[in-house]
Amino acid sequence: MTKEEFEKHLELYGIAGKDKELLKRALDFAEKIHEGEKRLSGEEFITHPMAVALKLAKLKMDIPTIAAGLLHDCAEYQSSALKEIKRDFGEEVSFLVDGVTKVDRVKATGFDRALESVKKMFLALAEDIRVVIIKLMDRLHNMETAEWLPEEKRKRIAQETLMLYASLAERLGMWNVKAELEDLSMKFLYPKEYEIISVELKKRAPERERHLKKILPLVETELQKENIKIIEINYRTKHIYSVWQKLHRYEGDWSRLSDLIALRIIVPDVKSCYAALGIIHKLWKPVPGKFKDYVALPKPNGYKSLHTNVFTEEKITIEFQIRSEEMHKEAEAGIAAHWAYSEAGKPKEGFKKIGKKFNWISQLQEWQKELKKENTTSEELLEALKIDFFKDRIFTLTPKGDVIDLPRGATPLDFAYHIHSEIGNHATGARINGKLVSFLMELKSGDIVEIITQKGKKPTPEWLSLVKTGLAKNRIKRALRIFPKGSFIHPEAKIIEMKIYGKNRVGFIKDITSVYSKNKINIQNLISARGGNEETPIKITFVQKNPDQAEKIKNKIEKISGVKKVTYALK
Repeated sequence: MTKEEFEKHLELYGIAGKDKELLKRALDFAEKIHEGEKRLSGEEFITHPMAVALKLAKLKMDIPTIAAGLLHDCAEYQSSALKEIKRDFGEEVSFLVDGVTKVDRVKATGFDRALESVKKMFLALAEDIRVVIIKLMDRLHNMETAEWLPEEKRKRIAQETLMLYASLAERLGMWNVKAELEDLSMKFLYPKEYEIISVELKKRAPERERHLKKILPLVETELQKENIKIIEINYRTKHIYSVWQKLHRYEGDWSRLSDLIALRIIVPDVKSCYAALGIIHKLWKPVPGKFKDYVALPKPNGYKSLHTNVFTEEKITIEFQIRSEEMHKEAEAGIAAHWAYSEAGKPKEGFKKIGKKFNWISQLQEWQKELKKENTTSEELLEALKIDFFKDRIFTLTPKGDVIDLPRGATPLDFAYHIHSEIGNHATGARINGKLVSFLMELKSGDIVEIITQKGKKPTPEWLSLVKTGLAKNRIKRALRIFPKGSFIHPEAKIIEMKIYGKNRVGFIKDITSVYSKNKINIQNLISARGGNEETPIKITFVQKNPDQAEKIKNKIEKISGVKKVTYALK
């Protein structure tokens, strides 16, 4: 891309006058810093910051953010660049460039590298969300040109993109960015599956599109009869990675994929959304259980829309997505569509305004503080992050109608601890949709959950096997006074890890931990993620007070009903 082409693109995005002049100066500055540098493709390096800046302009980000997109790599290549940027472009642009530079400085490897990347991204979220949006656009362009990287590095970056960047884009409501990152990652990680699904979609899409074009005039006519203004009607094809995920759930049965192509109806307001839904259901019978009202109950990332599947012909179902123009903008750009900096005046105030719609960010910060106190290992923290914040989400409700966002597979105890540790600690039972259920019950989207509490009630060690989230596990451990890793231990003390194999049953963990309690041994850490699998042991770490203590404990635990084998070793 030439400078002239870059300027023309800016004009297409409505950037002119003083704003355009500032961006031209930023481009000149970046070009000077990166003079002589080449990308692996052979292109001039400056083509990368130009691409990042245009992606930010397309999202309609503010001018300081677009300028920072042009300058985001400068501080990495010239140590004095940040001072010059502050002098020539102001403190705000300098702050954003510095934020992106800090996120990029990850020197660890393996789990620690992934964890450090996660921590830095979340720190940037707290400081200024724009830093993360710049980084997402930077990663998107790097993934678009990743074929030039060595295979091993390409796969590592694709894996990191899939686990962190795509998940973060989804949590920020940036659906288009999420879809692009997922498809590009899949292309490099699972090339055969990517090619098979691409070919199959190309085969099936024309037939679906012909069917949509047939029913489109009918929809338009009926909406016009009822005086519902149509802003736009279009359709979107499901992206490749999403199709692959669904095929996994449906055991490869393509006939069960009813939303390969979805018809979108965009109308002026909320009232028109529900009126249009009524017309669609009058024209065709809805598929039972496939209606989702994300207008009344938006997703935690702000997504709003009405989704319904209908039988248009025998064995043919079509998904309709109905939303207002404002909802559509938010669905396309996510958090970028909520931009508040221009009206707020200061980045910190703008963050607070946006944060109300994305309150999981502050929840995540609190959660990180708790885990830091527990001195959780890199592997454990990364796994907990993947479950608590990046796993498929469900949306449950309190009896008052507040939405509680949890990972799929969460239980009533996860729900209780998510609300408050005191509610979790004193939980005696749960009602889901008015019916008493056990703590083993997995919650589903739309469930109304009521936690029954009792003042004297306390958690038991068995609860650790009844929860899914890291937040709940750590709050239970704290209540049980299971010592976290990193607690003071005499340097000459020997730390033992004991593995207990056996068949899970009610009271199994309680019986095991009581052996330690009777022998006045403090458990340093307990891990039980067995799910009924006898091959996966319960792991208990403790400090051995005398040389034969571990053997004595082993002998006592072997006598417990259900225990098959006990081993131990020095940590």
